[in-house]
Amino acid sequence: MSNEITLGTPERRALIVGCGIAGPVLAMFLKRAGIYPVIYEGQPEPNDEAGFFLNLALNGLDVLDTLGIKEDIESLGTPTTSIVFQNHRARRLGILPQTTTLLKRGLLNKVLREQAIRRGVTVEFGKRLKDVEITPQRTAIARFEDGTEARGDFLVGCDGIHSRTRRSIMPDAPEPRYAGLIDTGGFTTTAGVSPSGGVMRMTFGTEGFFGYQVVAFGEIFWFQNSTQAIEPDRKKLEAMANDQYRQRLLDMHRHDHEPIAKIIRSTESRIGRWPSYDMPSLPAWYEGPACLIGDAAHATLPSAGQGASMALEDAIVLAKCLRDLPDTEMAFAAFEALRKDRVEELVEQARRSGSRKVPTNALTRGIRDLALPFFLKVGAKNAERAYSYRVDWDEKVAWSAGTAREESADARPDPGPNCGR
Repeated sequence: MSNEITLGTPERRALIVGCGIAGPVLAMFLKRAGIYPVIYEGQPEPNDEAGFFLNLALNGLDVLDTLGIKEDIESLGTPTTSIVFQNHRARRLGILPQTTTLLKRGLLNKVLREQAIRRGVTVEFGKRLKDVEITPQRTAIARFEDGTEARGDFLVGCDGIHSRTRRSIMPDAPEPRYAGLIDTGGFTTTAGVSPSGGVMRMTFGTEGFFGYQVVAFGEIFWFQNSTQAIEPDRKKLEAMANDQYRQRLLDMHRHDHEPIAKIIRSTESRIGRWPSYDMPSLPAWYEGPACLIGDAAHATLPSAGQGASMALEDAIVLAKCLRDLPDTEMAFAAFEALRKDRVEELVEQARRSGSRKVPTNALTRGIRDLALPFFLKVGAKNAERAYSYRVDWDEKVAWSAGTAREESADARPDPGPNCGR
């Protein structure tokens, strides 16, 4: 018996590596475009309790609206209408008006996967990628650790910041860049913490940055950032006992206002902790018939609040390019041209804003507190620019003399030649 997975269809065949956020959304758009996608997920089965939480911004929700599933997603979350910033004494430093949807990552993954399956997308679990081969015919072969393989007209790596797809097709590409921060997240309920009313509160503590929002039924979503110059061993960090890690956080925030300590102390469930990374600029996002999207291509720090939304934008733009351009590599080149400047600007903005969370001495904390209103004005302008981005599924993508553009359907010229790479 052959160990090769056969995709029996006359349509173009897409191999999608990863069933997180970008993978199912890309698959649904490819189906619309008449392309046959199969998603290969390394985990042996769905784990909808994995991960913590995220904020989906308006630009990301707009992509889901195009698929007709925006309301399904919003019903699982809670609106965040603004972010209030405070110092360690609870003095209000400023406010950032910001409308997003706060929800658990696992619930988002679950809905996206189930919607994709409902629309005819095949999802194969237990398919941990080993490597990718580009054939002389410029098609793609995905080889998996279980000994099987799959062949397709093209392959898209949606497998995150530590992407095996990227390492296989671009072995000389830069590695993820450690940001000098440890991220922490948790969920709890405790008496005496006022309802948020849509407000997320963030505190510049003396030894760490802390944020929280109270959602429906009094559940508290909280996160914490602390600095660590030397990149930690992730396995050792995860292996630290929950009680020990909780005490470490309490020590960091011993001089900070309540209810920070109350929230940390009351968290009995697993407290997540992980080093924070982003991606340096890659020389290219594709190699032959294999392309990267989402965090695999351009991971940003969480401070941007745009990681999931950028992945959703990638999915719709890439599907449009593959729909409208006659050659796969031309489509990948157009996708990169349309997306790269936007996402890399956000990556750098997030890195700059992340550095301002770093606790300092009393003098520099005071300077930061005075300067923060200015930075919030800049942040509001950046957020407005990011949120206002919209992708119209009905607009056509054209490629002429190496330049990609989108235009209305009734003004679409013939695409220019593939200028190569």
